[in-house]
Amino acid sequence: MKIISYNVNGIRAALKKGFIEWLEVAQPDVLCIQETKAHKEQLDLSVFEDAGYKYHYWFSAQKKGYSSVAILCKEKPNHIEYGTGIETMDFEGRNLRVDFDDVSVMSMYLPSGTNSDRLSYKFNYMDEIHEYLQNLKQEIPNLVICGDYNICHEAIDIHNPKMKGVSGFLPEERAWLGNFIDNGFIDSFRYLNPEKQQYSWWSYRANSRANNKGWRLDYAMVTAPLKDKISRAYILSEAKHSDHCPIAVELDL
Repeated sequence: MKIISYNVNGIRAALKKGFIEWLEVAQPDVLCIQETKAHKEQLDLSVFEDAGYKYHYWFSAQKKGYSSVAILCKEKPNHIEYGTGIETMDFEGRNLRVDFDDVSVMSMYLPSGTNSDRLSYKFNYMDEIHEYLQNLKQEIPNLVICGDYNICHEAIDIHNPKMKGVSGFLPEERAWLGNFIDNGFIDSFRYLNPEKQQYSWWSYRANSRANNKGWRLDYAMVTAPLKDKISRAYILSEAKHSDHCPIAVELDL
């Protein structure tokens, strides 16, 4: 199973930049999308179906043009879980899960901490989602939590590890992600690429992408029971429909 995760920074904008053509070449079995910034009523859904994704699910923020996640599937899931049941997270459309026989896949968009109010919201979300996922993996041991975590874990994951006081690389955020991993999740990319310095997001400012001054903010976290099933994990940095690029994990199920 090939699973790709992609923060598209607006699905309507990405569609105008050749997103469907890219999707037809990439051919994931499951595509987790974050930051669609759209309600499905605002989209021509036939373009996804024509590309081979008859099964598509959308969980959008109450606020139009904001946040929101989606999952496209080639095969029909057994179950679709919209949100977490936790209102403080769900009103911003940040979690969507599909369950198959052998694995469940979640598209997750963790908040960014752009100012003090949003940073406190981010920390609250981090606490709530950690508890939620710890409970969920007791019920569903084979989980893949894909998405934009808005956190760089280690110095190797950011172009300037001396950066201080910036959300996304705060000690508290990095410690939370480390604890998340220590509590039964595997960073699939780092597991198979321990020394590789590669990024998944670049600022639009200062020609950052051309100069490869990036951050690795996007992860495919896999629960421990799936460890021996991880066959490939990689970053698709050539895809340029967003300020992020897609990341992928392949599981030998």
